[in-house]
Amino acid sequence: MTRPHWSGTEHLPRDGGFIAAVNHVSMLDPLTFAHFLWDAGYAPRIMAKDSLFRVPGLGRVMRSIDLIPVARGSAQAGQSLELAAAALAAGECLAVFPEGTLTRDPDLWPMVAKTGVARLALTTRAPVVPVGQWGAHRVLAPYSKVLKPFPRKRVDVAAGPPVDLSDLYDRPRDATVIREATSRIMASMTGLVAGLRDEPAPDAVFDLRTGERTAQP
Repeated sequence: MTRPHWSGTEHLPRDGGFIAAVNHVSMLDPLTFAHFLWDAGYAPRIMAKDSLFRVPGLGRVMRSIDLIPVARGSAQAGQSLELAAAALAAGECLAVFPEGTLTRDPDLWPMVAKTGVARLALTTRAPVVPVGQWGAHRVLAPYSKVLKPFPRKRVDVAAGPPVDLSDLYDRPRDATVIREATSRIMASMTGLVAGLRDEPAPDAVFDLRTGERTAQP
């Protein structure tokens, strides 16, 4: 259904575990993202919200391919990060969607992210490789159940250099540091998406809590 165009795979580490963080526009994104990483030589461990594991049939498939459930806003959230940290320590590629769900930005730009990826990166000190993707929504629009497989749609996925968080590692892990790490990861990702779309990103970022774009500090 797609014509894949991959770039930036030279930025993916060849030694040790790392976090590959990508934007989220379509429910098809996990497949195109995994395809990109697989073609680059990685079998990614994907973090997915735990509600999907309770869907009959789908949950069984997700468990069989060793996806990591993310129980947001519950006592099990810490366990999700522990499983992710163990995967990184084992040298695996951890594939994550920092926004936690499909973007609600009206023009499909990356929105304000959850803080889990930043917390994981600061705890494990694993490299965070930002990834931008664009085009899968033309096959399956956001929140749509109707596939449009013909004609084949171009899908671009690009990785960038690891985000430099080294100056934050030894600082107290307070809200300011977590926000700064999250902001750096998302800014790198948004820059990649802007390059794929060949247009500038908006100055403000959509915040799901307020339902509007707000300037970032």
